[in-house]
Amino acid sequence: MSLTASIREQVRQRAQCACEFCGVNEIDVGGMLTIDHFQPRTKAGSDTLENLVYACIACNQYKQDYWPRTEIAPILWNPRQESASQHFVEQEDGQLTALTPTGVFTIKRLRLNRSQLIAARQRRQQQLQVERLLRRYQELTTLQSRINIQLTDLAIEQQMLLKDQRKWLRILLSRLNQ
Repeated sequence: MSLTASIREQVRQRAQCACEFCGVNEIDVGGMLTIDHFQPRTKAGSDTLENLVYACIACNQYKQDYWPRTEIAPILWNPRQESASQHFVEQEDGQLTALTPTGVFTIKRLRLNRSQLIAARQRRQQQLQVERLLRRYQELTTLQSRINIQLTDLAIEQQMLLKDQRKWLRILLSRLNQ
């Protein structure tokens, strides 16, 4: 059975136009990605939304029609059912490190530490750092503006107090001179 355009678009939108395995998005690859059957049709997989994964061509090719044949066969991470953080952690150098046997197998099978993905993760980390620094700069600029307003208010108040103080000193001096 062929997937309808509506189902394809639902899968695409659910994945936010990015590969659900490696995170590469349509902008990175210059076009739409593929719809993959997590459990392949050749292994009794269905066309239900729960079994459909938006995947880049590389991940789809590396996955092929893998499906565990036995209870002890390695299991591939299912992005439709589990969070990536359950199986992987991203290191500062852009490498993924496995947290589970499923993570180890998925990284190896889909080659999730291929150089292009590491470079993309490093760029994303740098972009996030730039965004954090910009937000911090904006916070500091706002704080500086508030401080400047308070300093201006304090300077005005100080001038008024000095004016009052001079007035009272004149009154006091005039009474002392009498």
